[in-house]
Amino acid sequence: MQRKYDAPQYAMRTARRLFSQLKDQRFRLMAVAVSILIYTVLNIFTPYYSAIVIDALKAAIDESVAAGKFVFAWEPLGREMTILGVMYLVMACFYLFQSYLMASVAENLILKLRRQISNKLNKLPLRFFDANKPGEILSRVTSDLDKVSETLQTGLLKLVVAIGTIVGSLAFMFYYSWILALIFLAFMAVGVVITKIVSKKNLKAASERQEAIARLTGIAEEYYTGRDIIKAFNHEEESVGKVYKAVEDVRITRRDADFLTNAVNPAVRFLSRLSQAVVLLIAGYWMLSDIMTIGVVQAYFQYLNMSAEPITEASFMINSLQSALASAERTFEFLDDEEEVPDTTTPVNLDRAEGKIAFEHVSFGYSPDKILMTDISFTAKPGQKIAIVGATGAGKTTLINLLMRFYEVNGGAITIDGIVTTDLSRKGLRKNFGMVLQDTWLFGGTIAENIAYGKPDAAREEIINAAKMAKVDYFIRTMPQGYDTVIENEANNLSVGQRQLLTIARVFLCNPPVLILDEATSSVDTRTEAEIGKAMSELMSGRTSFVIAHRLSTIRDADNILFMENGNIIEQGNHAELLKKGGAYAALYNSQFA
Repeated sequence: MQRKYDAPQYAMRTARRLFSQLKDQRFRLMAVAVSILIYTVLNIFTPYYSAIVIDALKAAIDESVAAGKFVFAWEPLGREMTILGVMYLVMACFYLFQSYLMASVAENLILKLRRQISNKLNKLPLRFFDANKPGEILSRVTSDLDKVSETLQTGLLKLVVAIGTIVGSLAFMFYYSWILALIFLAFMAVGVVITKIVSKKNLKAASERQEAIARLTGIAEEYYTGRDIIKAFNHEEESVGKVYKAVEDVRITRRDADFLTNAVNPAVRFLSRLSQAVVLLIAGYWMLSDIMTIGVVQAYFQYLNMSAEPITEASFMINSLQSALASAERTFEFLDDEEEVPDTTTPVNLDRAEGKIAFEHVSFGYSPDKILMTDISFTAKPGQKIAIVGATGAGKTTLINLLMRFYEVNGGAITIDGIVTTDLSRKGLRKNFGMVLQDTWLFGGTIAENIAYGKPDAAREEIINAAKMAKVDYFIRTMPQGYDTVIENEANNLSVGQRQLLTIARVFLCNPPVLILDEATSSVDTRTEAEIGKAMSELMSGRTSFVIAHRLSTIRDADNILFMENGNIIEQGNHAELLKKGGAYAALYNSQFA
């Protein structure tokens, strides 16, 4: 996923894939195409018809001067003026129609892509989120798709109309005078060369701008979520400085990109105006010489503007299209990213496990060439409490992630009730587990909804009972609306301990056969920990439990203690056995209670 914001590497392939997403909107696109065709044809013919009207008007004026009075005749002047007015009115209607339809097509496409991205996020392995910052992912699903939408609605529409207008205008210019047409094209050729030279630099500047924006988004998201830690360690000035640096990078890259975008237009526009001046001087001479009529001269001037303006804006339109294709390419790269190993097509049904868990010669590495775990083997019988201890980074959480199939093993097998976990669907596997993590997560909603996250159909009595078991009922009732109090802004109005208690209540309500407790009480005080410990003992009774703990006093009653080091289990046994052995566990225990 990591690559620079640059020009599309596979422009045609990306364009084909992008438009393949529009198959379900082909009737709207056909209507847009018909509308563009009618609009372009009318746009090309109106100057031609205006020449007829002006020449008819001049003839009427000449006749009136000769007769001594002005006479407005319907034939042919009135009829021709009416037809011209109707043409302009029809053009306006078709322009509005195609703009509305194209906006609808673009937004439906973006909605479709965002739904695909949402589905993709649920299929991506955990390593994807480990390797990519949230801000960078958000940049892809927001600014990149917004760029695609903007280009489809405006840039692409302008480009298609511009191509048709240029071709039609040049055809009429050659029809009226091939000499004047060649003079105009010579000036425009110089403008195209300038545009091509500047567009390359502009594309690079635009790419650097997008990269700077993505970097700023990532930094802002990171610093916002970690603002408490930043304040605690007095890093406000440093973090603000980094944000200012990122903002300054955005300012500079925006400045450079905008300068190049805006600088090319005046240069090309100058050449366009110069060509128009030269052409009109010659045309004016021909008009005075009766080689051209006044109507043809003004029509020629209109065609000059109709051809010159799209050419002048060619840099913007081409760069916008390239930028949109690059954004679409990054989106498709995201959608094509490696997904989790698919569930088996014939999963074994396991409604409620008994709780026998076995690791059989399991090996795992985040990459095939860097194996972290080798030959991990142990068995947890139903109802047993398995404690996992070791230093930070020893692999404790990784072991749990393998059990939950957040990662896939490289070798060996993990079984639950004798069934290999890969023979179960992930949903079928995970419904048998309840997790309380050290890092709490609560979503925007009521307290009751947060507790019932794992069991949305739970009755209010069940929710309250779970809260009581987690020793959080009293606190909830002190809130303004009790269980209907809405948690907002990442639950910053709650203490870390209170948030932890709510997640514990969530697990109590689910009543799973297997429990995973990753430092579940690390954020609560000693008294609350003791109270929760009693409730946990009751909850764990008859259930298989995996407890990750740093405080060894909380796991002395474990049936089996796994001591991990560098990704592997170096000791296992109960508390008494490991103390008697006098190994790594005994050393750690004695250091805590010396």
